[in-house]
Amino acid sequence: MKIVKDSSAAKAQCTPDELKALNAFAKAQLKEEEVYTFSVLLCDNEVDRDNERFSVPTLRELGELFVGATGICDHDWRSENQVARIYRTELVTEKDRTTSCGEPYVYLKGYAYMLRTEANAELIAQIDGGIKRETSIGCSVAKSICSICGAEMGQCTHVKGESYGGKMCCAVLTGAVDAYEWSFVAVPAQRSAGVIKNFVESDAGKRYAAEYSELEKSAQLGKKYMSELKMEVLRLCLVCNEELYPAMEKSVEHMQEPELRQMKEALTQQSQKLYPPLTQLPGRGEVTRFSGDEYII
Repeated sequence: MKIVKDSSAAKAQCTPDELKALNAFAKAQLKEEEVYTFSVLLCDNEVDRDNERFSVPTLRELGELFVGATGICDHDWRSENQVARIYRTELVTEKDRTTSCGEPYVYLKGYAYMLRTEANAELIAQIDGGIKRETSIGCSVAKSICSICGAEMGQCTHVKGESYGGKMCCAVLTGAVDAYEWSFVAVPAQRSAGVIKNFVESDAGKRYAAEYSELEKSAQLGKKYMSELKMEVLRLCLVCNEELYPAMEKSVEHMQEPELRQMKEALTQQSQKLYPPLTQLPGRGEVTRFSGDEYII
């Protein structure tokens, strides 16, 4: 699963220790006046507007993968578009700030450098002037986990953004696989910034294509079953008490499969009491007087 997530950049000081760290990536030993350093807020554990978030262990894994990652512009993967490189990362915890999930706010901070060349002068001026602040990352994660039940998203009935027992459902991005790059972008970074995701086909992906196809079919059948179960509950509600239908129509959308089955069973029993089956013929040994008007053939 490929992830592109908005973040931000800011100027940083080039101390002797920082210079030593970045020189590990340079063939020639660079001097302080030859480099420009700045920090980048790469990603965090806050729920974004797509109702997804990185887990703290995943942020830590990404921290290792992003060391040495190239900085480009607008996610354009051309060699001439390389402008900077991350030489170290740091996982920062703000103890006085909590996420919407009630956890301490944690973010991955990257330290990057670029050469003070004529070609980079304009970009450096834009960073200093606060024009170039927004960045985004390109990375890959192994799984997207449901925060409610712990199953992989798509394999359970929970929906991102919906509330279950007072707890909002979100997808927890786990298992960092790769860190492709980070990029300067034009879209302003915001709190709970947007995430764009798509599956990246690889050799491993091809091996599991058939299995994924079967899982997709099973998921579609599950969705069809849930839809029919909700319709049946609403039908029985109309049979038993038409006045409750408007409230029930909204409620069933948030019910899980066990709750829907229980509701269906209860409404079925109630409908049988309200409308018991009637027979045209009397029981054995009984005599019934009738004129024949009761029966129509």
